[in-house]
Amino acid sequence: MNLQTKMPTTADEFLRWNEGREGKREFVRGRVVEMMINVTRAHARLAFRLSMQLGQQLDLAKYDIGSADFGVKTSDGVRYPDVYVDRAFDTLKDLTAREPLLLAEILSASSYGQDFGEKVTEYTGLPTLRHYIILSQDEPRVWLWSRNESGGWDGPVSIAGREETVSLPALGISIDLATLYAGIES
Repeated sequence: MNLQTKMPTTADEFLRWNEGREGKREFVRGRVVEMMINVTRAHARLAFRLSMQLGQQLDLAKYDIGSADFGVKTSDGVRYPDVYVDRAFDTLKDLTAREPLLLAEILSASSYGQDFGEKVTEYTGLPTLRHYIILSQDEPRVWLWSRNESGGWDGPVSIAGREETVSLPALGISIDLATLYAGIES
């Protein structure tokens, strides 16, 4: 017998439909988009190290820090950023961030257009977001968008070099590129 599964048409339907399924996908403009599940060692290192630096500097009772397994609802659907910072909530059954403050994507050849294009628009449209970061996995280089005091966005600012730091004033922290990119040669 062949069972047909109704494809989701809303972000909430997608989250219920996607829960427990193998593989990785996002929901963008009403359709399910299959995503890459294999990443390079550089990508994995950067995601881990960024999460570690954030975790070492932020109060984990106030903030949740995580990776691409946890969703963020955008105006166009549901995305799974490589790293996120959300305000901490007592509800542990959430499938998406409630108040994302920082979202980060790590560039790959296949994600360049999305990370610098539609994701900039979707992420900076989130009212709680304060910083969006794109990281190169080939060299110590980061592009940073930050919400300014008038509510608009500044950026992208390109920050390059192992000696540099990325200041995240809305979170009161900075990211050290030497630590982030240790062992990742350009």
